[in-house]
Amino acid sequence: MLHCSVALLALFAAPLLAAAAPTRVVLVLGDSLSAEYGLARGSGWVALLEKRLAAEKIAASVVNASISGDTTSGGRSRLPSLLKQHRPTHVVIELGGNDALRGLPLSMTRDNLEAMAREAKAAGAKVMLVGMQVPPNYGARYTQDFSALFATVARAEGAPLVPFLLAGVADAPQAERLFQPDRIHPTAAAHPTLLANVWPVLKPWLLR
Repeated sequence: MLHCSVALLALFAAPLLAAAAPTRVVLVLGDSLSAEYGLARGSGWVALLEKRLAAEKIAASVVNASISGDTTSGGRSRLPSLLKQHRPTHVVIELGGNDALRGLPLSMTRDNLEAMAREAKAAGAKVMLVGMQVPPNYGARYTQDFSALFATVARAEGAPLVPFLLAGVADAPQAERLFQPDRIHPTAAAHPTLLANVWPVLKPWLLR
């Protein structure tokens, strides 16, 4: 009789435990650096993130809504439907690099990042920003101001920040070996480093 009761308790407790487990949905809104441009599927940092979450038994699903070539304006226009469709609990914004490549005004990039952060928060999601830097040939002032705008938005919106997604790759010795022939997109061998830059910020943010 005792064994029966224990079995029944276990049977009823299982759904309750499943219901109590947090359901986290991480939406990654990015550009080619997150969209596995030029890579075999499953080798980019977002796919590696999914594997890391599973390995550490962190209950979370990842939706990669990244598009190669996307700008902050493109991400801003896509975000409302993505929030409605996926109902994420966490939104990672990795956009801005293409704004710089196209010479778009920094004020526009900043406004778009702020608008996306606010819209995601209004939908009930937490927000994290992934920063980018540009080479010094853009000019010292532009380079500094572009890098600083991510920190400015992060502070204003209370969002954690990965300062530079390509740290340890773009500034590594013989960095050209870590990039595809276009010298813009990292190789698959570099993407574990991208994840290593994101993970220390993302994990506590996700578990908070």
